[in-house]
Amino acid sequence: VQLEESGGGLVQAGGSLRLSCAASGRTFRRSDMGWFRQAPGKEREFVAAFTWSAGTVYADSVQGRFTISRDNGKNTVYLQMNSLKPEDTGVYYCAADPRGSFYIPQYENWGQGTQVTVSS
Repeated sequence: VQLEESGGGLVQAGGSLRLSCAASGRTFRRSDMGWFRQAPGKEREFVAAFTWSAGTVYADSVQGRFTISRDNGKNTVYLQMNSLKPEDTGVYYCAADPRGSFYIPQYENWGQGTQVTVSS
């Protein structure tokens, strides 16, 4: 599976963005998908996942503000981000097929990332 993110940008605190992750490959429909983010000087952290075993799961920091969804007809996964905060700033990565726990950034396939900057 090859992945390409889009939709990042600069937004004021309290605003919204929707990230998209376009996937190619015949196995996409069976893939568990995740979103991660990485701020400068920090480790990559889990944001959300769409899994066939556990449904949708979210990091505590984004629960209630972010929504992950997928459209298998378009081979795309989305991350709707509302009520954005400056601490949400970072490069957001889409990932497919976790090797173990979907909370850990050890996935088989990664996109190149898209920058999200939230100004205060």
